Amino acid sequence: MHDHEPQSGRVERRPVSARESRAANGPDWDRYADEYQATHGAFLGDAGFVWGPEGHTEDELRVLGDVRGLDVLEVGSGAGQCSRWVRTHGGRGFGLDLSHRQLQHSLRLDEETGVRVPSVRGTATDLPFAAGSFDIVFCSFGALQFVAEIDRAVGEVARVLRPGGRFAFSVTHPTRWMFPDDPGEPGLTATQSYWDRTPYVEIDDASGVVSYVEHHRTLGDWVRLLAAHRFRLVDLVEPEWPEHHDRVWGGWSRTRGTLTPGTAIFVAHLQDTRDLPAG
Repeated sequence: MHDHEPQSGRVERRPVSARESRAANGPDWDRYADEYQATHGAFLGDAGFVWGPEGHTEDELRVLGDVRGLDVLEVGSGAGQCSRWVRTHGGRGFGLDLSHRQLQHSLRLDEETGVRVPSVRGTATDLPFAAGSFDIVFCSFGALQFVAEIDRAVGEVARVLRPGGRFAFSVTHPTRWMFPDDPGEPGLTATQSYWDRTPYVEIDDASGVVSYVEHHRTLGDWVRLLAAHRFRLVDLVEPEWPEHHDRVWGGWSRTRGTLTPGTAIFVAHLQDTRDLPAG
């Protein structure tokens, strides 16, 4: 969940290479990590599991199911709040994040809570784990929106999951791409095409270097991508805005949230190749 504001540059919609995307988003999260944790840490909880700005928790939605005794990987783990929740509920939670500074915050919370989440610095497109290492892989507004090579990233998830394993992830609801990222009334008017997949790019004025990139996929893109990697989609959760929730987070707000979904949570199971039809 990134309520991102351009630091000192211009915004464009244009193609970027996977290398540009990765080189921009790691340092961006390093710069933003302290502010992010200071602003949202209490909302997320030191060992909490929030699926999106609407505030719905894993305790409420039960997207992952019973995690007791399971090996669980969080991709884009930040300060490890969700993985820490997994550990307090009997699972073996592990974290991976591109940002060194976010992982430093994870170590801080390890010390403060006494619940330690083993975490590594790495990328979603090259997970540093053996094949079949995990029962669950999940991502709560983590790496997937910021990855250019999304086919490779989902392929990596399939590789490290055990047959029958669960993959669950939340992203900005794809229909939000049509609207300005504004929590007020202007954010209710569609101004761009849902089918325009051109990345959102921020350019640093001083250096001319790409400083932040976010990628858009349609609902159909996600469904086809999962199917291509032997995943069977079992649920698509579109959390409604809670009645008494008034928190504004970037473009998420009550004004918009009571009318249109802000978050999509995909839930899929990895099929065993022996169970797939021939041909």
